[in-house]
Amino acid sequence: VQLVESGGGLVQPGGTLRLSCEVSGDTLDDVAIHWFRQAPGKERVVVSCISRREPLPYYADSLKGRSTISADNAKTTVYLEMNNVQPEDSADYYCAARYYYCSSVGSMIVAWGQGTPVTVSS
Repeated sequence: VQLVESGGGLVQPGGTLRLSCEVSGDTLDDVAIHWFRQAPGKERVVVSCISRREPLPYYADSLKGRSTISADNAKTTVYLEMNNVQPEDSADYYCAARYYYCSSVGSMIVAWGQGTPVTVSS
């Protein structure tokens, strides 16, 4: 599985961030796509995940209520949209693949994207 993220950059507080993860080498039927983020000096954590084998996507508490993860089946692309972003959302964001099901702790990841930096600042 190969993953390529895009969409990071500078976002103003209160604005909307939309990240994309292009998936190749496998289909979204077989892999669960996770979004991780890692802020400077902090560990990398799962913030969202989507799997076609599960009825609902996963969101960490930090993203619940203001984020949407979705998949474009035709393009094999997964999107993460975050509204009302704040400086604490600044981090490097990574998409990652795990076979079949989501893991809220990010275990058994089989592939990583290169990461895309996000800075929330005015």
